[in-house]
Amino acid sequence: MANAPFELKGKTVFVAGHRGMVGSALLRRLAREGADLLTISRSEVDLRNQAAVDAWFAAKRPQAVFLAAAKVGGIVANNTLRAEFLYDNLAISTNVIQASHANGCEKLMFFGSSCIYPRLASQPLREDSMLTGPLEPTNEPYAIAKIAGIKMAEAYRSQYGSDFISVMPTNLYGPGDNYHPEYSHVVAGLIRRFHEAKVSGAGSVAMWGTGAPHREFLYVDDLADASIHLMKTYSSPELVNIGTGEDITIAELALMVAAAVGFRGEISFDTSRPDGTPRKLLDVSRLARLGWRAQTSLEEGIQLTYRAYLADNKWTAPERTACPDKWRKQADPRIRGRVSPRCPVPRRNG
Repeated sequence: MANAPFELKGKTVFVAGHRGMVGSALLRRLAREGADLLTISRSEVDLRNQAAVDAWFAAKRPQAVFLAAAKVGGIVANNTLRAEFLYDNLAISTNVIQASHANGCEKLMFFGSSCIYPRLASQPLREDSMLTGPLEPTNEPYAIAKIAGIKMAEAYRSQYGSDFISVMPTNLYGPGDNYHPEYSHVVAGLIRRFHEAKVSGAGSVAMWGTGAPHREFLYVDDLADASIHLMKTYSSPELVNIGTGEDITIAELALMVAAAVGFRGEISFDTSRPDGTPRKLLDVSRLARLGWRAQTSLEEGIQLTYRAYLADNKWTAPERTACPDKWRKQADPRIRGRVSPRCPVPRRNG
């Protein structure tokens, strides 16, 4: 894996998807790099429209591109809007990668997703496990579109010598997340549901599945920092996983979010609903060898995210709530169907 120093200072840098959680975090981080930042709204240029994308690239000619634009959502959205997730994400990736090549872009970073890995692949997930087995059915269309983007970046590097690289973030959360009641990711969804239950005085919150699946979560500002590091120092066709190397069960995550929000009611699990992939933990050894490790703990990141959620929605934040001692000592009686024998502390890989 060869290093190829690439300075962002003074470069014209396009962040595709700047209004999303990842794109907005990239803008915050890029503000320290001295780059000339380019952004466009969907009303200005629909990235699914090849002609519009080509015209914009020809006029602006960005020297570096962070391709973070995507149609994203949680398990409900992915499983319900399957055609939209496949079409929109294929079109965005295809159009931006081709336009970047055609207009002399010096470097491009494509953001994949950990859902590209087979459902039952060995854990932790290594970069070379892509396409070695069946995908998780609930988000297969999104995964296929992301795999296509990765392969496009590889193909343009192979055929044209384009310095296009791909990174694989784990599950993300943080400021700017989508808190839609049906289409949010798990951390954002839990923050909203626990907050609304606390405000309304509800005695319980119901969740999908058993609570048993393990997931890894990365604070989005850490992703942005890792992305800048790799954009400046990495140039190779191999994928790079970006994560923490730690995971936690969904039941434990629910307890952690409830503590941050200040919800004291019961947490139940609807076991008739699907769990999704049993475990998803990235092998981040390649990233560590490249000189980067995550800095924000899950507990701290959830606190920061909840504060941002309150600020965005103009609610009053409660006092910080630590994990109750009973979570460290015994099964939590508030959870029906699953129990947590301790305060939720993520497990570390390696």
